Amino acid sequence: MGTDEPARRRAVFLDRDGVINKNVLNPSTGRQEAPLTAVEFELIPGVGDALLRLQRSGFLLFLVSNQSNYAKSKSSLEELDAIHNRLLRELTALRVEFAAFYYCLHHPEGVLDGYAGACVCRKPSPYFLLKAAAEFDVDLAQSWMVGDRVTDVLCGRAAGARTILIRADGAASPEAAPDRVAADLAEAAETICRTTAERLSELQIEAL
Repeated sequence: MGTDEPARRRAVFLDRDGVINKNVLNPSTGRQEAPLTAVEFELIPGVGDALLRLQRSGFLLFLVSNQSNYAKSKSSLEELDAIHNRLLRELTALRVEFAAFYYCLHHPEGVLDGYAGACVCRKPSPYFLLKAAAEFDVDLAQSWMVGDRVTDVLCGRAAGARTILIRADGAASPEAAPDRVAADLAEAAETICRTTAERLSELQIEAL
């Protein structure tokens, strides 16, 4: 008698800045950007509950983030590590567990040797999603990429995952053409969990 092949895992891949934590005003550029120091790092309200909901629904969580501040000489590697450690402490306090954290530190216009120019891992490249799929046996077709930039949507689509674009106004974004649009991560988690439950119900009916 044969045995059923083990089911592959579902995952949610998440951008960081603007999705998990707040962007902050960079005085030198006048734009809302990634925090430059750990002191500036602050989770967006509701993110903890959203991540726990996804975790409890059986999704592996991965962070996939372009972090070019070191390449552009805006921040040190030590400060980037401090920001990441602040994130880890916040997640641990919430009892949220990520399977892996993937950071691309390169930028095409970087000024530091080894971090400037083209690379294989910067979104919209699906490099990290494919890496996670291979290392953690993730079914990308049953997974989601959630981010607040067009590059996040393009990354998820290239990997074969479904995509959600975070927009505070909840407006459609034809230039990105995501599968769904959400105002924040809480709404994105609701969409993911509801859609997954509906799909599982359909499969159960088909199996009868």
